[in-house]
Amino acid sequence: MTGLASRRNRRLGWRLGGAGLLAATGAIHLDLYLTGYRSIPVIGWLFLLQVITAFALAVAVIATGSRLAAAAGAGFALATLGGYVLSLWAGLFGYREIRTTAGIVAGIIEIAAFSVLAALAVTPATAVQQAGHPSPSSLLARLQAGIPRAGQAVAGLSAAALAVLGISVAAAGPPASAATSGTLKTAKIGGMTVLTNSKGFTLYWFAPDTATRSACTGVCAGYWPPVTGTASARSGITGTVGTIKRSDGTTQITYNGHPLYTYVGDTAPGQAFGNNLNLNGGLWHEVTVSR
Repeated sequence: MTGLASRRNRRLGWRLGGAGLLAATGAIHLDLYLTGYRSIPVIGWLFLLQVITAFALAVAVIATGSRLAAAAGAGFALATLGGYVLSLWAGLFGYREIRTTAGIVAGIIEIAAFSVLAALAVTPATAVQQAGHPSPSSLLARLQAGIPRAGQAVAGLSAAALAVLGISVAAAGPPASAATSGTLKTAKIGGMTVLTNSKGFTLYWFAPDTATRSACTGVCAGYWPPVTGTASARSGITGTVGTIKRSDGTTQITYNGHPLYTYVGDTAPGQAFGNNLNLNGGLWHEVTVSR
């Protein structure tokens, strides 16, 4: 009975731990969704779906403790990690992820969730064969008794996933900058004439900035790449184009005293998904111009 009690306590620990880890990754994705990802086409909906699924599976694992629910949770955690790694290497639906602390932490939690839930899924609730159950030679009985060397397989997959995450994060470049050299342009978006970079992407200004200092650095600059380089106003555009020195030493272009940025949520010219968003410490606005 002592062995049986120990097994039950271990499974209860895995059950609570796995559900908690699923809820944790759901909470991180919810925060990311609310602070910017919701405005990215397709990716925003995928983040919302991830949040809902993560919490639903966490509840299922807690409520039932079944090996099926645990297996579903483990597969979900691994799939979520796979999506993150793929977006770091090649991008998803036109959006390429950047290296952030939140992304790294979420990836580690997903690996931990996979490890715990996979262990729960492959370990039988009891080693005692009850009367009337299939004979030990049947496939069902063997599955119920546990998969041979399953623990080693789970450990191996977890280690491989951690290695892939580490390599992917290391290979991901630093936050990008939107380099502009030459003439700034304008475009009509939503009935307004807005300033764009040379590729036609909408430019934004950040409310906390001053005429001499950018308040968007670090992770913020990953989602709102500063427009760096040199530029001159296009003929017919009123306003003053200048530059400031960023904290990393790069030169950022300004317009009418506002440091300029693009937004990673805009994946094509003519989009302005960043307009009026309250993210990364302040409001963002598209740069409107008068002609």
